[in-house]
Amino acid sequence: MDKAVKQNRMEWLDAMRGFTMILVVAYHTAQFGFCESEKLSASLPFLVLFRMPLFFFVSGFLAYKANWIWTVESFFSLTWKKVKVQVLPALVFLCVFLIFRNKLPFWDAFMQSMQSPTKGGYWFTWVLLQMFLIYYIFAVIGQKTKSHAPIVVLWTLTLCSYLSLYLPHTVGKWYKTDFMMYSSFYETLKFMHFFLIGNIVHRYWDRVQRLFDSRWFFPVVIAVAVICCADLFKWHTLRGEFTNIPNTLAMYSLMCIVLMCFRVYQKHFTKATIIGAGLQYIGTRTLDIYLLHFILLPKMPQVGEWLNKNQPNFVVDVVLSVSVALVIIGFCLLVSNILRISPVLKEYLFGRKTKI
Repeated sequence: MDKAVKQNRMEWLDAMRGFTMILVVAYHTAQFGFCESEKLSASLPFLVLFRMPLFFFVSGFLAYKANWIWTVESFFSLTWKKVKVQVLPALVFLCVFLIFRNKLPFWDAFMQSMQSPTKGGYWFTWVLLQMFLIYYIFAVIGQKTKSHAPIVVLWTLTLCSYLSLYLPHTVGKWYKTDFMMYSSFYETLKFMHFFLIGNIVHRYWDRVQRLFDSRWFFPVVIAVAVICCADLFKWHTLRGEFTNIPNTLAMYSLMCIVLMCFRVYQKHFTKATIIGAGLQYIGTRTLDIYLLHFILLPKMPQVGEWLNKNQPNFVVDVVLSVSVALVIIGFCLLVSNILRISPVLKEYLFGRKTKI
């Protein structure tokens, strides 16, 4: 693959990551800003199927570096970099959020957040750090054995672990422990298989592209997505523990549809286009937006009340959520650029050193 193609591919991946960040903020706008009901909302149940899976997929895809040489020094250097970037900023912004947006006394709110696997909403960076640390170990093994098999095996194990979370009557509630909650490892098990499938797709990218370009693949994926979403939202033919089968297939199929669309129309997502440049800019500032947007979310329960009374209306729901999300993202980028004036804040809040 020549350099031009590789560069274009990276551009549309950044654009796709920006698109996913918009969906994340839109989801939180509907959920926390509009106070929409999960049961009544036309958009929330659908968006939750692929927004975070797609985010972790992109993270895993970009984590694979074919020419990277693993040594003791590079392992610990990269690990420390991830720890610094993904732990300290999340703790700082969580504290700011609890001070200004939480009604409980600070220490009570902080301990309540720590006891929850979602950490008051700031779980993503901590969970992604755990994924990277586990991945690095298996990547080292893969390099030593000169094989992709360790990563494929790890993906299989994490997928099975994820499926077991939804089989409490079959395998028990083994995940209901203080460690799983305090460490957020529960969330890691829910999403790590998406990180790893992204990594595997990158490793076999040439073969995956041939699969994408085959005549039958995209129609099959569309059919799977429609059938699985219909069963989840309308038919309910599978109940209880078995609902996780269409749920998981819907996640993978919808994620695949978005990936294929951005790849096919990648010329529209370069920096030469307004949409491409905008999405890429958001895509390269996802950490900033993620950390700041919880603090800037508006409280507009009246909108949620109106939507709940007039559901289902998927288009209106999504347009309102995305429109407000774009405004929030704009303010996040504004605040981010102001904070980045300080080299210290730029490095320790957003993990970027000032180039001299």
